[in-house]
Amino acid sequence: MADKEELLQRLASRVRTPDVTDAMGRMHRHRCHIDDLVTPTPGRVLLGPAITMSFLPSCEKALPPEQYNFSRLFHDAIENGARGRVLVLAGNGHPGVSLGGGTKLSLVAAHSLAGVLADGRLRDFPEIANYGFAAYCSGQTAKWGGDTVTPYEANRPVVVSGVTVRPGDYVFADASGAAVIPAAQVLSVFEEADRIAQNEAAFVDRVRDETPAAE
Repeated sequence: MADKEELLQRLASRVRTPDVTDAMGRMHRHRCHIDDLVTPTPGRVLLGPAITMSFLPSCEKALPPEQYNFSRLFHDAIENGARGRVLVLAGNGHPGVSLGGGTKLSLVAAHSLAGVLADGRLRDFPEIANYGFAAYCSGQTAKWGGDTVTPYEANRPVVVSGVTVRPGDYVFADASGAAVIPAAQVLSVFEEADRIAQNEAAFVDRVRDETPAAE
């Protein structure tokens, strides 16, 4: 397993999200890519198996906060492991609402997760940037989101920007966007993505060699 993870990390360092998306397109028919992401951690690549947390509209009577809160749901999510995982926050139709900020996401840092992919906004970008993980979301906001949405359940399949994310699926994100890859095919997808990246680089080199030098 360690050898597989090391190989996966090496391959991931040589590819971009478009390469992974193209590789997925050759192996699967379903949508896997997520566009229009913002990050407080530019330059950091996000890669790891998903754990999930989904949110519902706030209702203190139906969803009492002593039971339905970020800390409890987070610990439910990491019950089977935390290190290297990606916390996927699904806003369920609330992309403009904060799903977390520096205080809540300190749990992500404390438990050594790889990072966060949020189908909503995040607060406290400067604070998040000081943590060691990578974070991608739909945007930044100054407003607390707890009056609008409440954490509801952990480690169930969720939908993020039209893409299904199942616990254990791999999430890859960089400056180009994000892609979600089934765990059973993650290594073969990244091997194919690496071939795509190499072929495209070779094509660019050939074009450069064929282009006449300016006189």
